[in-house]
This record gives sequence, C-alpha cells and structure tokens, in this order.
Amino acid sequence: MTYRPLPKELTIAKSKIEGLGLFASEDIKKGVILGISHVRDNRFENGFIRTPLGGFINHSEDPNLETIFIIEDRFLKTIRSISKGEELTLN
Repeated sequence: MTYRPLPKELTIAKSKIEGLGLFASEDIKKGVILGISHVRDNRFENGFIRTPLGGFINHSEDPNLETIFIIEDRFLKTIRSISKGEELTLN
C-alpha cells in the first residue's frame, strides 16, 4: 500500500475563504468518505493530530462535507455531490 497525504480526488489550492484550501480535482459523489482528517492522540491540543486532509479544510455556512467518527478518529464525508474545481468545506 502506498501512502497518499490526500485522496486522489483532492488537491490544495488558494482559497477565496482563507489561505489555502482543499479542492476537488474531479467530480465527487454524495456519501463518499474521503479519509481521515483527525487522529485521536491526547498528547496534542484538543486531543487530535490533524492529517493533511484535516489541515487544509476551510469552514462555510453552506458546507459540502460533514465529520463522522469511526472509533475515535474523525473522517470527512461528502453531504452532497461536489464538482471538479469546487472547494471542500465544513461548518
């Protein structure tokens, strides 16, 4: 298995929201779990370590992602279809 810091469907680019953000490099369907964004580790602030996936997410009042927990870790899941070029966001 090869480690990829981001899923193949995502890239990092300049955001209109703030700094850099995550963007779809291809269309993504509703209900897709994109991967782990935060790993539980109580040695760190807030009890989590952010992965590259979690480190570039911007927030929006009209998000296209939600956070789900699998065991103690946080994963990102699409709550609607996302078009190529669209920024991925959480509320």
